[in-house]
Amino acid sequence: MSFQNSALLLSWVAILLLSLVVAGLVRQVHALSRGAPHRTALGPAPGAAAPAFDRLGPGLLLFLDRDCGVCTEVLAAAGGLDGPLHAIFAGPPPGGVPPSGPPRPGLTVLADEQDGLFADYGVPATPFAVLVGADGRVRAAEPVGSPDTLRELTLEASR
Repeated sequence: MSFQNSALLLSWVAILLLSLVVAGLVRQVHALSRGAPHRTALGPAPGAAAPAFDRLGPGLLLFLDRDCGVCTEVLAAAGGLDGPLHAIFAGPPPGGVPPSGPPRPGLTVLADEQDGLFADYGVPATPFAVLVGADGRVRAAEPVGSPDTLRELTLEASR
């Protein structure tokens, strides 16, 4: 077989393989566009009834984890906000929680809630904040990656 024939055969094999790859990608795109939801819900939807409202009442629910570095910053920032605050940990809370210093009125610390409140609220990651109104409805629910994000969430929900 000559060099030209070998190159031509190799080119056709490469074209065939590329066409199979493209056909597979097109099939996946069609399957995703037909059946996949556009957005995955993060926590309870605003306006939904808050799970365990009779146990917690209204206020800011912060879902935290002891191994999360940002969680301690978010909890410290939440200490300066008005209203009831519930610090809910998946496992045991870290040492120093509640934070040292003057006691914060309205702070409740709940531990070992991975299969409890975390599951009830559908918390995908920590830190996660849920604002619950006095009517027992969720006003806002979203991940908070920084103290600034928590402040923005509480300001938007208070409007």
